[in-house]
Amino acid sequence: MSTSASPTLTRPWGASRLAPYPTTVRRPHATVAVDPATQLGVFRDRAGQVVEMGKHGTSSGTETSTTTNSDSRNDQGHDQDSSQD
Repeated sequence: MSTSASPTLTRPWGASRLAPYPTTVRRPHATVAVDPATQLGVFRDRAGQVVEMGKHGTSSGTETSTTTNSDSRNDQGHDQDSSQD
């Protein structure tokens, strides 16, 4: 005869990391459309005026391959770097 024990209820470990959502901020734009000339998003307020949304940076990266032993592929490595405006 087998006895079945009730499973022990435990709180999931990730539940202690949960927190309420921060308060939301209402943005001043009402619509977003793509400008056909620049292909950029244009944000407009409820009165139809363009809202400046700030500048966004650009980034680029390079990668160089290095080989230290010309008769083996196991010694190959690479370097990476990146920069952001």
